Amino acid sequence: MRTVIGIDVGGSTTKIVGFQTDGKQKTLIDPLFVRATDAITSVYGAFGKFTMQNNLSLSDIDCVLMTGVGSSFMDKPIYSLNCKKVSEFECVGLGGLYLSGLDDAIVVSMGTGTALIHATRKNGVAAAEYLGGTGVGGGTLVGLSRQMLGVDTVDHLEQLAAEGDLSKVDLRIGDISGDDNFQINKEITASNFGKLSDIADKHDIALGISNMVAETIAMLAVFAARSFGIKDVVLTGNLTSLPSITRVFEGLEQNFGIRFLIPENAQFATVIGAALCDEKK
Repeated sequence: MRTVIGIDVGGSTTKIVGFQTDGKQKTLIDPLFVRATDAITSVYGAFGKFTMQNNLSLSDIDCVLMTGVGSSFMDKPIYSLNCKKVSEFECVGLGGLYLSGLDDAIVVSMGTGTALIHATRKNGVAAAEYLGGTGVGGGTLVGLSRQMLGVDTVDHLEQLAAEGDLSKVDLRIGDISGDDNFQINKEITASNFGKLSDIADKHDIALGISNMVAETIAMLAVFAARSFGIKDVVLTGNLTSLPSITRVFEGLEQNFGIRFLIPENAQFATVIGAALCDEKK
């Protein structure tokens, strides 16, 4: 049995996954992630935990494929294994197609910042084109929450946002137009934080921050999808686990004729794509 390991190295968080191949049968080994104070510690911690939990020995592993910003700090093979570095954007695209089962999609990676990829598969060969991105992402959530609310984690932000009221924060189309025949849905945001009320509390502001981040990412994805004549957008990355973020995409689907998909294991799309790079090559 052949085992390929994929590792996505962040600054302090590392994700790891594996594929085992026996003939034509490919099996995904459940991914996991660990946190540590630096990239190298995070990588070795993830690798050790993953191999132990899945009863893997070094001799079982054919190769290790690494991606992510933190992979640049890994200048030596892990335990003398065959290690390769692969393009993060290619990994995002491959992972998005694999998880969604699509052959043509805009894949959005929502991490600290946000990247958009046009991923395609033709005649069994996958390709990924980096389209651009935005600095608005999870880092924006954490930074604004810390400054405006004194909250340091997205989990705490979620707890606050669950009781928030956007009508005390955002200016909607319906607030500025009484025309029932207006071509834009009255619930669409005209201005994020454009109606911030003096009675808005921390719950309302928390929801406003989440909504602003999600809407910014969603509209970039809509523009990208339209430019390629695509209806499917695959959402990946850590923000896909936050209800205050995912609800925004659900609400915008009908308005813009785009299908936003959040597949199972969406948080691990990039690391899954890394492991798939070996097959592609």
